[in-house]
Amino acid sequence: MQLLEEILEKTDGKICKHCLGRMLSKTIDGEDNVSRAESLNLDLDFEECIICNNVFDKINDELFTKIYDKLDFLKVEFDSFIVGSRIDKEIKKRDDEFIKELNLDVEPIKKEINRIIGKKLENELEKEVNFEKQDIIVNVNLIKNPKVRIQINPIFIEGKYNKLVRGIPQTKWPCRKCKGRGCEECNFTGKQYPCSVEELISEHILKATNGYEAKFHGAGREDIDVLMLGSGRPFVLEIKEPKIRKIDLNSLEKEINEINQGKTQYHNLKFTHRNRKAEIKVSSPDAYKVYKALVECDGAYDKDKLAILSELGEIHQQTPIRVSHRRADKVRIKHVLDLSCEVIDDTHFEMTIKTEGGLYIKELISGDEGRSQPNVADKLGVKAVCKQLDVIEVSEK
Repeated sequence: MQLLEEILEKTDGKICKHCLGRMLSKTIDGEDNVSRAESLNLDLDFEECIICNNVFDKINDELFTKIYDKLDFLKVEFDSFIVGSRIDKEIKKRDDEFIKELNLDVEPIKKEINRIIGKKLENELEKEVNFEKQDIIVNVNLIKNPKVRIQINPIFIEGKYNKLVRGIPQTKWPCRKCKGRGCEECNFTGKQYPCSVEELISEHILKATNGYEAKFHGAGREDIDVLMLGSGRPFVLEIKEPKIRKIDLNSLEKEINEINQGKTQYHNLKFTHRNRKAEIKVSSPDAYKVYKALVECDGAYDKDKLAILSELGEIHQQTPIRVSHRRADKVRIKHVLDLSCEVIDDTHFEMTIKTEGGLYIKELISGDEGRSQPNVADKLGVKAVCKQLDVIEVSEK
């Protein structure tokens, strides 16, 4: 066999069974690379390999004991995993060069290392290697003395929330004065506000999963003084490094809602995939939001002019003054999809408005010193402000 002769000539016969079988994997049939090499019945010094420097000898009982000890120490719950490995750069370089010189279409050395370790763990732990979606990654460092690190992948929980009182932000706000370090002004909490929609659910999920940290991903956000009513706003809660993955979300949802009664409520909690946190942040052309706004005018308004507001249509909004410190200064074009008004008295009326996502309602009402055109105040010919705002509906499209 010409390929075998080339391999033996290039290595001077100093090649291990793993590497020889791997180089011949497209030429010789066999259960694995070792069995391919053994089927040749060659009288060679398989113990000294100039390609891998006998790195496969490090995949031994001592290594697996380290893996099992690490898993036991972490007490991590998992059903699926993959293996990742690190080897000396010189070994990888030699392997790549050898494959290239012989123009071979065979797997690189790290792939075999990962497969050997993964196969044994699958059999002994009765867990599944899953390259698409895995609960943990077993990282093995085979440089010098082998080391093991377990990466616990996050879980993602999707749901909707209602905010029933004003003064609660969606996510945790670091104290403006100490930037989260803790000071007298924030009572050494590091927070600008005592609680948030995020914290009122995440603390319970973190406890149930024994997770390290939670991150909240909302489909937009309402201002701190705005209620979130109706069917709620979609969100995804990301739990990092959860040691417990199998939790009863129905029971947790009920428990969390009882504890937060009158403040926040969470609905339809379910496990979801990683990409979902990005999907809910992207508005489709059909996405909309419905608001109810209490409008206060600085003088009596002409009630007959309220009908004109239904013709607001296309709105050109420059980034509002109140958020200009954290948002890019540009003009956004949004549309009012539907609008109706209910008279309260000579200086107040209630407005129900359906808009494309991303339209600033407070500025639509006041005009924001001319940055929002057209606007309610100009149409009515009086100064007007939004005294109270509630989100009634957030579309799921």
